[in-house]
Amino acid sequence: MTSPEPRQAEVTRRTLETQITVRVNLDGSGQSSLHSGIGFLDHMLEQIARHGLIDLDVACQGDLHIDGHHTVEDIGITLGQAMARAVGDKKGIRRYGHAYVPLDEALSRVVVDFSGRPGLHMDVQFTRATLGQLDTQLVFEFFQGFVNHAGVTLHIDNLKGVNAHHQCETIFKAFARALRAALEHDARAADSIPSTKGAL
Repeated sequence: MTSPEPRQAEVTRRTLETQITVRVNLDGSGQSSLHSGIGFLDHMLEQIARHGLIDLDVACQGDLHIDGHHTVEDIGITLGQAMARAVGDKKGIRRYGHAYVPLDEALSRVVVDFSGRPGLHMDVQFTRATLGQLDTQLVFEFFQGFVNHAGVTLHIDNLKGVNAHHQCETIFKAFARALRAALEHDARAADSIPSTKGAL
């Protein structure tokens, strides 16, 4: 039995607003090097790496003198592109993943499907407008950029929460755990695409 090909990718995206390079290893150990220019966003990206067991490097130079919108959205886009490239034809993956994650009073649920169909359904009412330098409205933009370019369906629900930091952290940790479950190799279906269509 041969070992599966390493699921790695590097994507560079350059616009007049941002210059971003993202590297992912879907079969990593959770190592990360994160330089978005927004400290709280780096903290959230670290959750994706650590709890998803994805090695993740993000380097971004963005127009933060305007605000964080382009930086956050474009990192989501570039991460989605890298994820799609690394996962390839999706042969042998479990495809679906879900997770509930608590942090003190906060509880979030995330469900992901590597369906090839972009779709974001997000129900989160943050109790604060900003977390450090991160505008909480931009969490939606990050995930919208991600799903559009990763080709996944993603449901995000913050079920409980008073502290906005806790709300956001449970979302990203649950996202990471759902990714980890969906991207796992399925030994019982190692040579097949997880769809009755035969393609995703």
